[in-house]
Amino acid sequence: MIRVLVADDHPVVRSGLRAVVHGEPDLVVTVEVATAEEAVRQAGSVDVVLMDLRFGDGMSGAQATAAITSAPAGPRVLVLTTYDTDADILAAIEAGATGYLLKDAPPEDLAAAIRAAAQGRSALAPAVAARLMDRVRDPGTTLSARETEVLGLVADGLSNLAISRRLHLSQATVKSHLVHVYAKLGVDSRTAAVAVATSRGLIRRHPV
Repeated sequence: MIRVLVADDHPVVRSGLRAVVHGEPDLVVTVEVATAEEAVRQAGSVDVVLMDLRFGDGMSGAQATAAITSAPAGPRVLVLTTYDTDADILAAIEAGATGYLLKDAPPEDLAAAIRAAAQGRSALAPAVAARLMDRVRDPGTTLSARETEVLGLVADGLSNLAISRRLHLSQATVKSHLVHVYAKLGVDSRTAAVAVATSRGLIRRHPV
C-alpha cells in the first residue's frame, strides 16, 4: 500500500484528492495538511507527498519540497498545481520534485503518477514535458532558473537593489542577468521583458 500525504490549503481540493486516491486499491491518504510547514513535519510517515505550490503566507510548496527531499530516505514529492509557467516548473524540479502535474489531470493520470513517484520515476504533465523539451532544444533563447527568478521579482515591482538583497547578489550581477534576459526576449526595458515573459508563460504575474 502506497501511503500518500496531501498538502493543499483548500479543503475542497483535499477532499477531491482523497476521493481519487481512495478509489485505488493500492493507494491510501494517511495525512492531510493545509500548510507547507505541516507537510514538512509529517512527510516522514508517508511514501509520496502531493504538494501544492501556493499556500498563502509562510513556506511555499517549492521550499517545502526542498526540505522534504533533502531529508535522508525522505518520501517522493509530486507537485500538483494549477501553475505551468517556467518559473514554477523550474523551482519545483530544482527543489527535488519527482513529478509535476496540473490539477486538471484525469484521475487515472494522477493515480499513475503517484505509483511512478513511489517507484522513483518521474511523472510530468504533457504541457510541462513540452516546456522542458523546448528548453533542451533551444537553450540559447530560454531563460535560466536564476534569470527567471530575477525577472519574476522585477514583475513583483522590486528594484535592482531590492532584488540583490533578496537573492544575496551584487547589483552588478542582477543587471547582468537582466541584460541577458533582454537579449533572449528581444526587448529593451523591464516593462517589455515582463510583458513578453508573461505572455509566453515564463513567469506568472502576481495579482496586485
